[in-house]
Amino acid sequence: MKRKIYNKLCEWKFSKSRKPLIVQGARQVGKSWILKEFGKNEYDHVAYISCDNRPLAEALFADYDMDRILRSIEAVAKVPVLPAKTLIILDEIQEIPAGLTALKYFCEQKPDYHVAIAGSLLGITLHQGTSFPVGKVDFMEMYPMDFEEFLWAVGENAIASIIASADISVVGTLHDRCIELLRQYYFVGGMPEAVAAYSSGTGVLEVRKIQKAIVEAYRNDISKHAPAREIERIQLVMQSLPAQLAKENKKFVYTAIRKGARASGFEIAIQWLVDAGIVTRVNRVSSAKIPLAFYEDFNAFKLYLLDCGLLGAMVDAEPSDIFLGTKVFEEYKGMLTESFVLQQLVCDVTDRVYYFTSDSSRIEVDFIIALKSEPYAIEVKAEDNLKGKSLKLFVEDQNLSRGLRFSMRPYRTQDRLTNYPLYTAFALPTWLNLSFETK
Repeated sequence: MKRKIYNKLCEWKFSKSRKPLIVQGARQVGKSWILKEFGKNEYDHVAYISCDNRPLAEALFADYDMDRILRSIEAVAKVPVLPAKTLIILDEIQEIPAGLTALKYFCEQKPDYHVAIAGSLLGITLHQGTSFPVGKVDFMEMYPMDFEEFLWAVGENAIASIIASADISVVGTLHDRCIELLRQYYFVGGMPEAVAAYSSGTGVLEVRKIQKAIVEAYRNDISKHAPAREIERIQLVMQSLPAQLAKENKKFVYTAIRKGARASGFEIAIQWLVDAGIVTRVNRVSSAKIPLAFYEDFNAFKLYLLDCGLLGAMVDAEPSDIFLGTKVFEEYKGMLTESFVLQQLVCDVTDRVYYFTSDSSRIEVDFIIALKSEPYAIEVKAEDNLKGKSLKLFVEDQNLSRGLRFSMRPYRTQDRLTNYPLYTAFALPTWLNLSFETK
């Protein structure tokens, strides 16, 4: 399957300032697969080492004699390990802290060797005080497949290109088909295994089975890797996500976890899920002024599961309700739609996403982002109802140049508000330029 991160990997390979690369991301978003695919296509050899094999990995990094380590990698992988011609892949590196430390010596002593590292729980490992080679590594974040990658996978390359180009006249003629494909993505989501099954013609029940297995794998990770005293709390936070997002006001409420729950008892649990890449935390801002981080409120936030398909699986959403948009779908369409938009923003636009609500709750804006030092307020509508005054009032109150709304309606501008079809979210920067050109 085609993944956008592939081009970034190629840029890393030819970078004059290249350092050992760490690819971070939640379990099963495709980190190991893309590194192997990249190595197979772009190098003469791939030396793959899984650090899940603890005795072997611990012996490999018993010391930091880099010549010995390279000889050992060559012996274990059974391929030549050559500068610039071999991609060394160290998978699940978080299992061996000494392996992370070794990256410093790869950078300093063996810079001509190309080393890429993958790990599902690296964020957690780094927050546990593991000795880390600061300034000696490059980072890339990997997410589930976005809507454009999904279109590529299901053979809709032409539609993906048209949406990405922001060609209004052509997109308008394909609106109904784009909505149909969007609903498919709502169900399937972007986890590569689920997308691969769906694109190969596997039935929706099998796709749902795959999604539930991934959710269960995350729960198993919690039981296996989380601190013992935090396991129950982490499980409770994850279990509460659908109910939290189903509320009209999606601000995270501790008492929705269990009666009497307080922030102090669940801060570590929430951070664990964030560090594992399982959830995305969106903090409130008190103003849409630049820089947004100056106005961040860490006490008010929303939590989203990393993938809308997995969210649907967690609530057992009926496939037919999602595909057809039935009345039953209205029970959870808001949370799926908002999760979808956030997923595209994080994958393609910015990982610094906030939201706004006034102290009186008179004005609520789903997301606030900044692009090129310009703040934008984003409202998400699950269907084609464009009524609602919050966005308009907020744009006027904050004196923003434009408010953005995503809905099932075709593209249109009205005063200082612009409506974008939901399926264009991954290409927002291109469509945003169009908005100003036609302003």
